[in-house]
Amino acid sequence: MDPSISAPDEYSPEFLTAVERLLANEGGYSSNPADPGGATNFGISARAHPGLAVAALTRDAAVEIYWREWWLRYGFARLPAAAAAKTFDLAVNMGAGHAIECLQRAIRACGLPVTEDGVIGPATAAQAARADPAALMAALRSELAAHYRLVAAKANQENRDHDNQFLKGWLIRAYR
Repeated sequence: MDPSISAPDEYSPEFLTAVERLLANEGGYSSNPADPGGATNFGISARAHPGLAVAALTRDAAVEIYWREWWLRYGFARLPAAAAAKTFDLAVNMGAGHAIECLQRAIRACGLPVTEDGVIGPATAAQAARADPAALMAALRSELAAHYRLVAAKANQENRDHDNQFLKGWLIRAYR
């Protein structure tokens, strides 16, 4: 393990709260042919981890993957706890860039300037911290739901019904 990355016994309390929410949303093993992620376990996909026996993945191993490959890699810890947990959860589902862009649009909806680049850099972190927490979360939920509706609308145009079967669950997750 890279020495600059904390060991698993040093998970932050914010990460532990966020990953519990994520694991509750993702559930256990699933292999739905309509799911573009393919077979998943705890939200970890076989497509993203071709050498990993996803069906046999343990909860602890999934948490370690989320710590290294998501929480630390994308810098969710730089955000206020509620925004970090929500953005992290939806990043796993829609992709980090899309989720972070939704966060950046939500920050702008709160009246704070920020570049929409899909990266949690110093400006995004600072503006998220400056935003009113309740307003930021309301705007973030709205932006996430809008992203999912756009995905479903594009699927309709392309006659891909598989995305539409997930829309209700996506919206529940966005607004929760």
